[in-house]
Amino acid sequence: MKYSIVYSSKTGNTALLAEKIRECIPQSQLCYYGSPAPEALEAETILVGFWTDKGSCDEAVAQFLQQIKGKNVFLFGTAGFGNDTDYFAQIISRVSVNLDASNQITGSYMCQGKMPVSVRKRYEAMLESGAEQAEMLLRNFDAALTHPDEEDLKRLEFLFGPVPNRKI
Repeated sequence: MKYSIVYSSKTGNTALLAEKIRECIPQSQLCYYGSPAPEALEAETILVGFWTDKGSCDEAVAQFLQQIKGKNVFLFGTAGFGNDTDYFAQIISRVSVNLDASNQITGSYMCQGKMPVSVRKRYEAMLESGAEQAEMLLRNFDAALTHPDEEDLKRLEFLFGPVPNRKI
């Protein structure tokens, strides 16, 4: 079976997940690794990673997903806000609407990811203006600073399992 790993990563969080998946897949079966591109569509299984933008995937990934036909698809991504499985399931659901019905979603994985400092500054400004949710947003921002962490990567690796006899 041939695999493609396609991802978009604004802050590097999703790139970390893509690299972990790359380590788990036999290199002889990997036919593409990188940003959305037509060459990736040649694989039987396409693993597609995204960063969360307004509760869904970014536009580049959405456009790529719409091109996939008759493939096995595994979705993975990171979201700065929240570390909640229900929220992550909602994101995966929104992302999957970009896929043609001829595709088979074989699984998904989401974890929290750190956000740019500019986001924290926006939350701090909200706090100064008295916005009620600002304290919660700041706590979430601080909690996200270490993600994806080793536990996030181990959970992802567990889904794929390590490649036997892999040289590290």
